[in-house]
Amino acid sequence: MIMAALPVAEPCRWLMLMYQLPSQPAYLRTKIWRRLQALGAVAVRASAYVLPMGDEAREDFHWLVEEIVKGGGEAAVCEARLVDGLSDGEVEAQFNAARDEAYAALADEAHALLAGPPSGPAPVARLRRRFGQIVAIDIFGAKRRDPTGQLLDRLESRLGGDADGDTDPHDTLIGRVWVTRAQMFVDRLACAWAVRRFVDAQARFKFVADHAYQPQPGEIRFDMFESEIGHEGDRCSLEVLIARAGLGQDRALAAIAEIVHDIDLKDEKFQRPEAAGILHLLQGVCAPDRPDEQRLARATAIFNDLYDGFARA
Repeated sequence: MIMAALPVAEPCRWLMLMYQLPSQPAYLRTKIWRRLQALGAVAVRASAYVLPMGDEAREDFHWLVEEIVKGGGEAAVCEARLVDGLSDGEVEAQFNAARDEAYAALADEAHALLAGPPSGPAPVARLRRRFGQIVAIDIFGAKRRDPTGQLLDRLESRLGGDADGDTDPHDTLIGRVWVTRAQMFVDRLACAWAVRRFVDAQARFKFVADHAYQPQPGEIRFDMFESEIGHEGDRCSLEVLIARAGLGQDRALAAIAEIVHDIDLKDEKFQRPEAAGILHLLQGVCAPDRPDEQRLARATAIFNDLYDGFARA
């Protein structure tokens, strides 16, 4: 008997995450969507996202599955080959379209800076960091990557040097008016405390109601819509501030950032046992009728004592 050889199946090109979320808590749906956007995953159907096959993608989806299950949902990851319907090329085009959209938005901001008066290094450094975040998930080399990078090069050349500001982070943070949303709570309180204790003891704060507030010269926004210092990936605003200000070696401050992260993002990333107690304290501090300056004064005492305790330990 002669048997025909079966065709060798092509290797799987994709990892697919399929999940289902409970109706409550409502924030979980937005949280998972943001995680997927940060990873650069694209949807091939409702609640089914893909990334190109790879160890990093496998690990990213693994942690996302754990997060979904902890939130009361269901999730599974499988290796996938596209057989019918969408083609590999069409999925690649979705990846490129998503990255090109992000590059285009960044380029619009860069053109606005080029058209206006010199802005100083901080806005350019912020655009450069965002560009690096997009490049990190630009798996197939979207067409707008190089033109956007060249545009940022022009901006940095106009500054007459490197816009990174990494050599002395305080240069762009001292002497600023710090703007955030009114009725401060955990992350905003912690950021304001850290600014006054570690960055600029004379820092002034402005509390605004408009989530789309546009900063005036000399102002820097934190933990609000499109702020210069805010959530990045899975980091809360305090974690981002610590990195931006070059304070990452302070272990006592890092411990407080972990507590604030667990309270603010509710993902139990660090599983800090102090989180529940600090949350209750800050809920008491943030009585509805208490002005923000009073909230900050009371929270400052709490964070100072907490920091000193960690420093001694």
